[in-house]
Amino acid sequence: MTIKLITTDIDGTILKYDGTFNQPVYDCIQKLEHNGVKVILITGRMHKSAKKIADMFNLQNPIVSFQGALIKDNSKEEKTLYARYIPIDTTKNILKWSKSQKIDVNLYMDDELYSENENGSIKQYTKAQKIPYFIKDFESLKIENVNKVLLIDYEDAEHVTEIKNQLTKDYPELYIVKSTEYFCEVCHPEATKGDGVRFLQQYYGITKEETLAIGDHDNDIELLLAAGVKVAMGNGSDDLKNVADFVTDTVDNDGFVKAVEKYVLNAGANV
Repeated sequence: MTIKLITTDIDGTILKYDGTFNQPVYDCIQKLEHNGVKVILITGRMHKSAKKIADMFNLQNPIVSFQGALIKDNSKEEKTLYARYIPIDTTKNILKWSKSQKIDVNLYMDDELYSENENGSIKQYTKAQKIPYFIKDFESLKIENVNKVLLIDYEDAEHVTEIKNQLTKDYPELYIVKSTEYFCEVCHPEATKGDGVRFLQQYYGITKEETLAIGDHDNDIELLLAAGVKVAMGNGSDDLKNVADFVTDTVDNDGFVKAVEKYVLNAGANV
């Protein structure tokens, strides 16, 4: 089956953990686009942040951000193609509960980032992604159009796991996942990366079998399950590797390129 669509995570997949990329990854993406294979970025990042990466790789395709809560085209108008928001009362309850848990919280509304505290977490997070943020008391904000709630503890990964498990128990109707060892992400139930892939498959008229997905962490499980070819990075989580058809090399060693060469370029675009 010919691969027509490649859906890829960003951090730990095409970008190294320091935010840089290797030249072969850039060259590979350009070659794919030149050959008519669509490359779509699917990320937990906010749209503003993801767009910078898309532009860096000269990608004109739609961008899937906030796991799968928001899809916009990459035109000047940035037309919204798909959007899902966490219910307002649910968001308020989670924000209130999180204050008692000694964990930092990022609140995303209408593709803007809010935090209550000018602390190390928000500075570290925004510095890495080069994005602006606002310091506001959450109770002073009009809560609406919430793309995502992100809970962060850079010092204690186990604490993040406990937070994730408790929220999953209390809000089984939501999509709650660890996207890194230190991040717990809360989204609308129809805001997974898999939802993003399925929307794009329908949007382009491309089948599951014609799709290759690649990622590195638990939030990429839904991404891989929506594709005909499932690839986990060598630096990926064990749970992700368990659902993959193929475990490629690490991000430092151009695992993305090696997977594409195996399933697309060196296969004559046939799997």
